[in-house]
Amino acid sequence: MSALAPCEYKTGKTLGQGSYATVKEAVKMKTGERFAVKMISKKLMQGKEHMILNEIEVLKRVSKGHKNIVTLWDYFETPNNLYFVMDLCTGGELFSRICEKGQFYEEDAVNIVRTVVDSVAYLHDQNIVHRDIKPENLLFKTKDENSELMIADFGLSKIIDSDRLDVLRTTCGTPGYMAPEILKKAGHGKPVDLWCIGVMTYFLLCGYMPFDLHTKGTHEEMENILNARFRFDDEYWSDISDNAKNFIRGLLIVDSSRRFTARQALAHPWLSTAAKVPTMTHVSNKDLFPQVLKGFDARRMFRKAIDVVKAINKLSSTPSASRTQLHDPPAHPNPGSPQALSLSNLSLSNHELADKSLQASQVKPLPNSGSVPWSMSDIRPKEDPLVDGKLMVMVNCNSGNATTEPLK
Repeated sequence: MSALAPCEYKTGKTLGQGSYATVKEAVKMKTGERFAVKMISKKLMQGKEHMILNEIEVLKRVSKGHKNIVTLWDYFETPNNLYFVMDLCTGGELFSRICEKGQFYEEDAVNIVRTVVDSVAYLHDQNIVHRDIKPENLLFKTKDENSELMIADFGLSKIIDSDRLDVLRTTCGTPGYMAPEILKKAGHGKPVDLWCIGVMTYFLLCGYMPFDLHTKGTHEEMENILNARFRFDDEYWSDISDNAKNFIRGLLIVDSSRRFTARQALAHPWLSTAAKVPTMTHVSNKDLFPQVLKGFDARRMFRKAIDVVKAINKLSSTPSASRTQLHDPPAHPNPGSPQALSLSNLSLSNHELADKSLQASQVKPLPNSGSVPWSMSDIRPKEDPLVDGKLMVMVNCNSGNATTEPLK
């Protein structure tokens, strides 16, 4: 039976906020362990239940599998929200760390890119496409100088069952990082992550995006992407190694079948030689920070990102946002009347939860719903119940003990 129980976590300051989710710092009260908790609004995600199920399944598949990929430790729900308990990364975003350090060398870029490629190779081995590899989704685990760099945000990720390139056909990703096959809606798969890495590597080494320099508008930039038209201007690239340029060329190829795979990228001399030669004599020793900072204009990039999305919308007549979130449809869409978003509706094996707006002193069993998910509309909660600042959640209690179940 199910019963009401206080959550094991107490939330703290807000770490970030998106269109449908908020990330907060949290403490596991019994142990004092600190985590990041992603709070997802059920109201805003109504009708998109498959997106939640997909993200959970992706995180479960990769958790604890790679040191540079965030782990999902737990998940549960309250009347208004779903909660993902994940690794807390306190070291900040990649570019924040670069700016704080005030120095940036090609050797640093090699180490960053190698970490990302190795992580993506692991994801691809698990038949997972991330689809949103970019600097903003790279977080340092701690503020320590030698902290691990972590790949986060699997909201656009997808599990695929084969290496076919026509598995996924939705427009998704971040403008500027989208591969040509996504813009063409020609079908895409794992190679889109390598395109993203190519764009990111280019950006890391010069501070501007490969397809927007000197363009007259968004449509010209999109044409550049579709045809992989980019160049290495001497002003920024004269001191960058030929190995780095060759690495980028192998990633920014329109024909995805000719693009480097993650394993091929790892074996490229720019990454593999650096791992064997401590002095990295094959790379430039010039401090790139001044030119990267000069080329980086966040406000300009944000405006152009919005313009790109509008252009895509105009061409495809598909609604989207600044981060395009047009996900693949659920495997078995239900054409009937929509149900309220609940983990129990998602048929999850770990937490078949049901919740109700009750106080801790009002712990009661809920009727066994069998195969028919009960509706959240029967509750009509106005806000998440709070007791002494602790979130309340209904959990599955096989033994009668009202405690959350650990992630298996």
